[in-house]
Amino acid sequence: MTADAAWRALAPHADRLRPLSLRALFAADAGRFARFSASLDDLTVDFSKEKIDAGAWAALMALARAAGVEARRDAMAAGAAVNVTEGRPALHMALRGGCAPDVAGVAEVAVARDRFLAFAEAVRGGAYAADDGAPFTDVINIGIGGSDLGPVMATRAIAADAGGPRAHFVSNVDGAHLADVTRSLDPRRTLVIAASKTFTTQETMTNAVSARDWLRAALGAGADGHMAAVSTNIPACAAFGIDESRVFGFWDWVGGRYSLWGAIGLPIAIAAGAERFRALLDGAAAMDRHFLSAPLEANLPVILALVGVWRRNAMGWPTVALIPYDQRLERFPAYVQQLDMESNGKRVTLDGLPVAHKTGPVIWGEPGTNAQHSFFQLIHQGTDVIPVDFIAAAEPVAPLGDHHAKLLANCLAQSAALAFGRTKAEVRAGMAAKGVAAAEIDRLAAHRTFPGDRPSTTILHRRLDAFALGRLIALYEHKVFAQAALWGINPFDQWGVELGKVMAGEVLTAVQGGDASALDGSTQGLLARLAALRG
Repeated sequence: MTADAAWRALAPHADRLRPLSLRALFAADAGRFARFSASLDDLTVDFSKEKIDAGAWAALMALARAAGVEARRDAMAAGAAVNVTEGRPALHMALRGGCAPDVAGVAEVAVARDRFLAFAEAVRGGAYAADDGAPFTDVINIGIGGSDLGPVMATRAIAADAGGPRAHFVSNVDGAHLADVTRSLDPRRTLVIAASKTFTTQETMTNAVSARDWLRAALGAGADGHMAAVSTNIPACAAFGIDESRVFGFWDWVGGRYSLWGAIGLPIAIAAGAERFRALLDGAAAMDRHFLSAPLEANLPVILALVGVWRRNAMGWPTVALIPYDQRLERFPAYVQQLDMESNGKRVTLDGLPVAHKTGPVIWGEPGTNAQHSFFQLIHQGTDVIPVDFIAAAEPVAPLGDHHAKLLANCLAQSAALAFGRTKAEVRAGMAAKGVAAAEIDRLAAHRTFPGDRPSTTILHRRLDAFALGRLIALYEHKVFAQAALWGINPFDQWGVELGKVMAGEVLTAVQGGDASALDGSTQGLLARLAALRG
């Protein structure tokens, strides 16, 4: 009842703030940045351009306490079975030293980590070499979902100048993905990693079999030494041809989208090196400590979670654009998309009852400045309000002339333009100052007017490195968890991906020419059309 009352208390604040513009809020309070920003060391979250004031923020903080965010957080860290539908704890923090509850497997984390990092360094240094004794120049990671998105995102972010083997990633069961990756590679210099907990994931194993065939065609029996696995199914790996010494396991208390901190991060470690991988863990652990100890008012993940709830539930905005002004974070929006939407795309509560509130916003995005020249037109002047999360670093990872100054100028300008826009009067005055004829001003003024009042949050840090990336990922992990606590849902299961997988197995027989009579009429019609197209 307390939580219900806290939810109801948001509505009057939303009704009060909805007609007020961000221009008006800043005019009334020039100190909004100081009031609506928070920092952890060099990391700053500025939410002053959100349509929030002191009264609304107090109501959101009251909601966080009424919903028991702190209690849920502490239960997760203590190893409670917070994944209630599967009866498991969620201990991704234990993989990076952020917590150490007395749960089976936690004591083995350091040993398992040292083992796969030692293998990564052996590959990097040539101690573990190709069949002919030469070093590996390339590594292909075969996975899907959490076994792909996290490793590919982190590798692109921190391994560009690390001097390791080139890392490639294959996830799509479309044969074109594997064919395109292998086309320019030499199998005699390539190590293949198959990442599947059960070693039965259809897409991953289909690709793994084809990759093994590619290796064996060039190397014969020596191909087996060019394969490693991240899996708990050692017998299946052995049957596949992968010796147990090259199989690296993990635990069922880590979900796929939270697993890059363990052996699933093997390709990151090979590409970036063990030192950077440990720095990645250290950054995440620093955010863990902050999340577990900081008061709600200064707790960055909780702040982001409450901003998200305000957007989604109080203001009714169903989508968020995530725009990193950092090319090496090009896959970060896709990673967060899975993290957020697979975790919180739920319609029932922890008790199995219908959720009373909207959950799981649609997350999407691309790096700036590219995004400015594609979909920002809709964000600025479209009919829907689309909140934006900007991410930028004060220092570049690749200093080159004035590139970074221009990058930062674009980021800051976009957040200001979205918030404050340009009125028709301002447009007219600007055009007149340039000598544009009155008739032309009349014709174009409406088209060149920007409504503004489009909210955004900006996340700044000093520089993208392994530590900063780990901290940033953990910031979003904990934000997603805190939102799940506010909505009363389980962020650690993903039953929504199961039905399609099961039905794909049933339909496969029909696609391959088997009986389709049990399928629906539309699917039967599509199968017939596919058969005709294939001749």
